[in-house]
Parts: sequence; C-alpha cells; structure tokens
Amino acid sequence: MRVRCLTALKKLAPYADDWERLAEGMPFRSWTWLQHWWRHYGPQDNDAARQRLAVLCVFDARTLVGIAPWYYEYSAIRGRTLRPLGSGEVCSDYLGVLCQPGREEAVAGTLTDYLVTNAQDDDPDALHWDLLQLDGVDAEDHVMSLLAHCLAISGCSVHRRAGMNCWRLDLPADWDAYVESLSKNLRRDVRRLERDLLDTGRAVLHAVERLEELPHAMDILVDLHQRRRNMLGENGCFDSERFLGFYRDVVPDLLRNGRLHLFWLELDGKPVAAEFQLAGGGVLYAYQAGVDPEALQYQPGKLLYMSVLRRAIEGGYRAFDFLRGDEPYKARFGARPRPSVEYRVAPSRAVAQLRHNLWLAGSNVKDWVKKGIRN
Repeated sequence: MRVRCLTALKKLAPYADDWERLAEGMPFRSWTWLQHWWRHYGPQDNDAARQRLAVLCVFDARTLVGIAPWYYEYSAIRGRTLRPLGSGEVCSDYLGVLCQPGREEAVAGTLTDYLVTNAQDDDPDALHWDLLQLDGVDAEDHVMSLLAHCLAISGCSVHRRAGMNCWRLDLPADWDAYVESLSKNLRRDVRRLERDLLDTGRAVLHAVERLEELPHAMDILVDLHQRRRNMLGENGCFDSERFLGFYRDVVPDLLRNGRLHLFWLELDGKPVAAEFQLAGGGVLYAYQAGVDPEALQYQPGKLLYMSVLRRAIEGGYRAFDFLRGDEPYKARFGARPRPSVEYRVAPSRAVAQLRHNLWLAGSNVKDWVKKGIRN
C-alpha cells in the first residue's frame, strides 16, 4: 500500500466517486461537503503560502482504500499544522479518516508510516508537519483510535481529550410509539400542539423538493436564524461571509445528491421556524435552524421538531442526530449523548515536542485555574 498527498481539488476530482463510496453516507465526510468547504475556507488572496490542501490518499495497487481529508496551515507559533477539512466555524461533526471496511488496520498503519517518516525533501508529494490537530471525532471511531494508537507507539506524542457531545435519537417504527416514550409533560404538550395547531392546519410544514424552491427556503432560514441570534445578543452563523457563501453553494449540490432536507414551518401563513438537515446512512442530521423571536409563545421550535421527527419516522429513517451541543431540549426529545474527542499529535522532532510540551503546560494551568474557580 502507498500514500499520495494530493494538494489540489483538480487532482482529487477524478476520485470523487471513490471518495463518496468511502464516506459511507456520512454527509460531513462527503466530497460534496468538503470540496465546497475548501473553496470557501481554503486560501484567499494572500493566504496561499499559509494554507494548502494535504489530502492523504491510501492506495492498494490502483484501488483507493483510505483518505485522510486534511489541509496544511502554517503559523509562527504552532508551526506546520494538519487540520481536517470541514473544521472551524462550519462545525462539521463525525470527521475522521475514510476507510474501506475491513482495511482499517492496514490504512491506519500505512498513514502512520507516511506521517512518521515524512517523505524526503525532494519528493513532490512530501508532507512536513509539526502538529496534527483533529476535532469533531466520534469517540467510537475505530479508524481514528487505531491511527492515534499507531502514532503513539511510533514515537509521536498523542494528547486525547473530550470534545462536545453530539446527541442522537434512535427512531421507533411509528409516531405514536415515539410520543409514548416521552415524559408526561412533553407528551401532553405534543398532543396539545398537534390538536390545536397541526391538525387544524394552522401550522404547516413545507419541504424543498425542487431547485427552484431553494432560494425562498434558504432566505427564510437565514432570516429566522439571524433574528433569533440577534435577539439573544449574539452573532448568527450567517454574519460570516465565508459561511454564507459556503451555505449558498453547497445546498444546491446536496439537493441534487439527495442529501438535503430543508424545511420551514408556517403558522397562519407566516414562516416561524426552519431547519437545514443532511441525510445519509439512514440518519438525519439537524445542522442549522432558526425560529421567529416574535412567535415564541407558539413554541415554534417544538412544533418544528414534532413535524420533522414524525416525517423522519414515517420516512423510515433509523435515527435523528441533533449534532453537537448539550442544549437541554435534545435530551427532552429522547436523544442520548454521543461523546466526541479531540486529538493533538506531535511528531518526535525536538522543536515539535517543545511546542507540544509548552502547549500542554499551558493547558494544564488553564484546567487547574478552572477547577480552582469552581471549588
């Protein structure tokens, strides 16, 4: 097996179908999601020397069996850092190494050999790194656990710490069974909202099915999200020009690929809630939402989730993932936490180890201070 480090989208494009195959339905690992992310979050203008693609492709003969979808970022403090595509403000979850089933150990070992040996200086595919920083990793991701283990026994320093929980709800076979599983108070609320608003037709869920419907639905989501965040005194995601551009470009491709679920809920003919979901592997992922801050008395968020969860159950989905964040409503709807982890890996070179040890000392001091404040 061999590794090629590909540094341009045009070099990766011929492998797009293989990439999707290896992503196994996980939308945040898909070629569609990550290539659009790089187009918007990759180097802009004067950043070319600071950032570049560094996607490690593992081949067995001519067959692509593994992909580490990373990029390279340089800073004077951290040195040359490898990070996952999709990270940062886009908040992609379940990131990791893509791997053909049954080849996990071989792929992890091959990637480790490549990273540890650092290709020769005159090799055009060389990858020189001082830090590998990975977040958004599922704590039960077997390939990532293998890679971290292989790097550790090969002399690298590997620091693992808890990240934010994702929250996933396993869906039953029918809606009534789900409602019966809820707490008494929430069950009563659900039945009341069904009777008073949904069954009467005052509240109606709309779903985007065609490309020409997208602009209207996308504008609704942006408006509701921004107004709600601003009411809370916060910036919304769409304040970022890069995020807004990414959103505008990736959503049409997701719809074409059958991975987009974009809903908005109208109450008495007025949009009061909206959500952008991704689909894959029998799971729906609730990525971005917004509600009308002037309609909170009607519980628009609860109405929206009642509607989309019922639709998901009736559509045969096996799970609904609320993604990262420990907001209380997720547990109330029956979701359970799925821990994530962050990895920080430094190679054995002296300078990289010095940087890592300084970071570790600073991190320990911060943890100590936080514990002291809580006590």
